[in-house]
This record gives sequence, structure tokens and C-alpha cells, in this order.
Amino acid sequence: MHARILVSTGFKPLNLFSKLVSLYARFNDLGSAVSVFSSLQEPNTMLWNLIIRTHIESGRLDSALLLYRKMRELGVSHDCFTFPIVNKAVLLVGGDVRYAGMVHSVAIQMGFGLDVYFGNTMIEVYVKCGNLSYARKLFDEMPDTDLVSWTSMISGYVSEGNVASGFSLFSEMRMELEPNSVTMLVMLQACCGFQTSIYGRQVHGYVIKNGLLSNGAIQNSILRMYAKLGTIEEVEDFFRELDRRDVVSWNICISSYTSRGDFVKVRDLFNEMQGGVAPSIETLTIVLSALTKHGILSQGESLHGLAVKSGLHDDVLQTSLLDFYAKCGKLESSDKLFRELPDRNCITCGAMMLGLIHNGYFTEAVGVFRQMQAAGALKLGKAVHGYIIRKSFCGTEEGLTHLETSILNMYIRCGSISTSRVCFNRMVFKDVVAWTSMIEGYGSHGLGFEAAKLFDLMTREGIKPNSVTFLSLLSAYSHSGLVTEGCEAFYYMKWRFGIEPDIDHYTCVVDLLGRSGKLKEALVVILKMLAFPDSRIWGALLSGSKIYSNRALGQYAAQRLLELEPGNVGYFTLLSNTEASVGHWDEVEEIRKVMKENDLKKKPGWSCIEANGVIHGFVSGGNSHHHIEEIYEVLGWLSRMMQGFI
Repeated sequence: MHARILVSTGFKPLNLFSKLVSLYARFNDLGSAVSVFSSLQEPNTMLWNLIIRTHIESGRLDSALLLYRKMRELGVSHDCFTFPIVNKAVLLVGGDVRYAGMVHSVAIQMGFGLDVYFGNTMIEVYVKCGNLSYARKLFDEMPDTDLVSWTSMISGYVSEGNVASGFSLFSEMRMELEPNSVTMLVMLQACCGFQTSIYGRQVHGYVIKNGLLSNGAIQNSILRMYAKLGTIEEVEDFFRELDRRDVVSWNICISSYTSRGDFVKVRDLFNEMQGGVAPSIETLTIVLSALTKHGILSQGESLHGLAVKSGLHDDVLQTSLLDFYAKCGKLESSDKLFRELPDRNCITCGAMMLGLIHNGYFTEAVGVFRQMQAAGALKLGKAVHGYIIRKSFCGTEEGLTHLETSILNMYIRCGSISTSRVCFNRMVFKDVVAWTSMIEGYGSHGLGFEAAKLFDLMTREGIKPNSVTFLSLLSAYSHSGLVTEGCEAFYYMKWRFGIEPDIDHYTCVVDLLGRSGKLKEALVVILKMLAFPDSRIWGALLSGSKIYSNRALGQYAAQRLLELEPGNVGYFTLLSNTEASVGHWDEVEEIRKVMKENDLKKKPGWSCIEANGVIHGFVSGGNSHHHIEEIYEVLGWLSRMMQGFI
């Protein structure tokens, strides 16, 4: 159809192209959607909104925001849907309240500040960014509010744990609007924040009065509330009152008896359920949990057979079965399940190890642990993290902060910077060590701008940085080439925060300037510093000289280096590479001759990478890897592609 449109010479309205973009987006063909959009000389606002939303739904958040910036640069007019779409990208990209504030300011400037739909999305963004005060201020200032506005604000209070404010706002809302089923779902969730079912019973009565009890989701929420807060009689009475019980209703009721240890009732309900409703994976997992506590092997085997026959299986159920058999002493069945699992995660391995230990097979448990190690350091770290969460380590506030900082450092070292930021955001108490660790993590991953934003947030939070913080910050700027920012940080660390820079800070500044080609400025820094320059700072200058082929400065730095550490083979190699970069092969030969006479040999560099749970090691210039031919073939292809772009 697209081809026929292209070859036709008739009238081609813009809505035809919008349908094409939507169609390609539905088939996840982002490239074709972009191609259609790019073929238009002046796409209208609706098409800009559509292509930005398509990128967001495809997970291309950076591209979506770049498209919006292009839209602004071209002066394309906005409509009431544009900013809500941008807000969705802001939420998905990490929910930074500063970005939200910028979107809010621009929307007000463009005349959308009074739009209810935009205001509702803005409240949601502020709530999910964790800034409830901004959300409430916007809510109070909105000239017109609807049911979504009220419900979003109430939901924000409930999700924060401020149930009292949620109930107070709900009471205000009832004076203006009647709540709908979504509002009541939020209120039932709020009721679960209390220690008693009194408020839940009141909300239950209100639901009946307003004719909302026929809604299945509300019925299940009321049942869940009674299961958590009420008596078993209240749970059973309400469950029996339901005229339509779906699988969720049955699961809630069965789970309630499981938590109370009443296996007989669990078994009876499960049998009754199968008369009209097919069990889900969650149902089988709940029932299996009760069987595990009582060690009833025969019924567990029957449940396993039902799962196989019904085709119900996932990692949670498989792990529960593995744990069940181990606790019943049937290790051969546990081992069989363990070996059949295509993807063994840390929870599965943990259950297998506990089963082996429970039955006295300690050596075999160590073997499983070694398998986990072979699967990669990150997975092992996640297992430890999960263990800490399950055991609910608390202790003192200081001790908890140290533990959480160690966890985020583990994720940083394992290369999962996004997970480390999630851990950082979840920390209730963040000391200067935690902030510094996160800044260092961004720097080591080449994310200098993120490190700068985090440092700015740190100071606004009232946390005073120390010398290690500035060392991490300067290193981050150096790795990202942020010269101006780095020099400013070096300046105000003393004059704003009263921290005297030491040799490590000077080395970072020299490295920053050297990497950016400002070699003379780097030398001036060394010569003017009060501390005696060591080998590291001269090494930073020599590295910069090599990059920019400054032979004279490189020789000067090398002489200072070799005076300080005459036996360091690395500096000889660096000097040799500097001479080779400008074609001075006689000098290269002379340096190598000196190295040979002094028996100086550089150990080859090595690195490792985790891929699909296997750690691969590489040595510089080596060819021992079993996929070396394919690796070099791909490298050659990448090299050719890069040359083509250049």
C-alpha cells in the first residue's frame, strides 16, 4: 500500500501519512516510520507528536527528546497533546524533577499552563519524581480540575505512605465530584496502610452505596484488604458474597489461608476452584508453598503433574518445585529440575544450595556456588543483594548506609551503572561516601555530565563534599573531556569549600588538560604547584604529549619520570610510543636497546568481559580464544564501517 501511494500522482493528505507512520509503528518498524516522516517537507503538529510518541514506545527515549528539540528549533506549533507526550519521555528517562520543571515552564510560556490534560500529566510526573509538594502546588493552582486530577493527587499521597493526607483529600473531593472505580481502587490501597480494617470497612460501605461493587477489580481489592487486615471470617464472608469469582479472587483467598498455615482449607479451596476456574501459575505456586511447609510429598507430585499437563511453568514455580522436593528429601527430583532449567538465576541456585545444605550435601552446595561464580560476577552480586533483602539487614543507620553503599559500588564495578543509580535513589540516608561513590561511578563510565548533575544535587541537598568527592568529580570531567567544568571545580574546591588540593587533584587537572591538547597549560599547573611533582603527574603529561605528538614536551616529561622511577618499564614504553608517533625510529630503537640492556619487559595488557553468563578473557596480541577468527572478522568489519563514516 505504501508503494502504491508513492507511485500515485493523486492528492496525498497528511492524515494518510500519519496512518502509515502508525501502521509501521504497530509492527515495530521504526525505520520505515521515520522514513515516511522524513519524506514530508512540512509535517504538521500531529505528525511530530506521532513520531515522537513512536520513538518513546520503541524505547528510543534519547532520540525522542532530540526530535522534540528539533521540533522546537523549527518553530513547529504545539497542541494539547505535545507536552503530555514529552512528559512521558521524562518519566521513562529517569524522572528527574529538574527536567519536569523545565517542561512545565516551557508549557506555561506557550500558553498550556491552564490545560487540564497537561496539568494532570504534570501532576503524575511530579508525583513519580518524588516531589509531592510541587504536585500539590500545581493541583491547588489549577483553575479547573477533573476526576483524574483528584485521583492522581490522592494516589501520590498513598504511594508516598501519607495515607492521612490521601483520606483528607478524598473527603474534599467528595464535595465536588463523585469518585469512580479508579479512585476507589486507590482508596482501598490506602486502607492497607493502616493496622486495622476499620477504614477499609468504611470504604467498603461507600463502594456499596455508590454502586461500584459490581466492578471485579474493586471486589478483589476489598478481598485483598480483608485478607491483609481483617479476620478470616471477614475474608470468607466477602468471598462467598461474590457472584463472579475470577482466578485473582481465588488466589487471594487461598493465599490468606496459606499465610495462616491452614493447609486443609487451602486444599479444599483449591479443589473447589478447579470445578469452575482454571488455576494460574500463581495459584500453583501459592498451593505449593503450603505443601512445602507441611512436607506433603504425594500431593506436591500431583501438583507438579498438573502444572506439566496444563503447560503452566515459569522460573518462580520451577524454583518453588525445586525447593519443595529438596525439603521433602527428594534431591534427585530437585537436581533434575535444576538441570532442566534453561536459565538458572541466583534465586534458583540459592534454592538448590539451601536444599543441598538442608540434606547435608555441603560439598555439592559449594559446587553449585562455584557454578554461580562461573556465571558471572554481576549475577553473583545480585544474589548477595537478594540475600541481604530477604534477610532484612538493618542495624544502625550508619551501618545500613555503609551496606547500601557497598551494594551500589558492586553494581558500578560490574558495569551496571543504571542499577547502581536505582540503588542510590532508594537509599534513605545518603552520606558523603555514598554521593562520592555514585559520582565516581559515573566518571568511570564516561558519564561526566551525569556526574556534574549529581554533584550539583549533592550540594543543594546540603551534603558537604570532601577531597575524595572532588577527586572523583575531576576524574569524571577528565574522562569526559569537560575542560571548563573541570577547571571551575578545581578552583572552587578551595575558594568555595575550603579544601586544599593535593597532588592527586593536580594530577587529575593535568590529565584533563593533557587529554584536551592544552599541554602548555598542563605544564604550567605542574610548575606552579606547591607540592613536589611525582611520577603520576609527569606520566599524565607524557600521555597527553603522546596523543598530540608533542615530542619536546614528551621528552621533558619522560626525563622527569625516569629520574623518579628508572626501573618502570611502562614509562619507557610510553616514551617509545611518543617517538614512534612522530616517526623518530632511531630514538625508538635506542629506547628499546636501553630496555633490553636493563632487562625491562612489559607485561601484556589483559581484559575480560561477561557475555551470556560466561566470562571471556583476552590478552593483548593473543590468539588463544576459541572464537578468535570470528572476533577479528567482526573487528575488521567495524573498522571498515568506521572508515566509511569518517
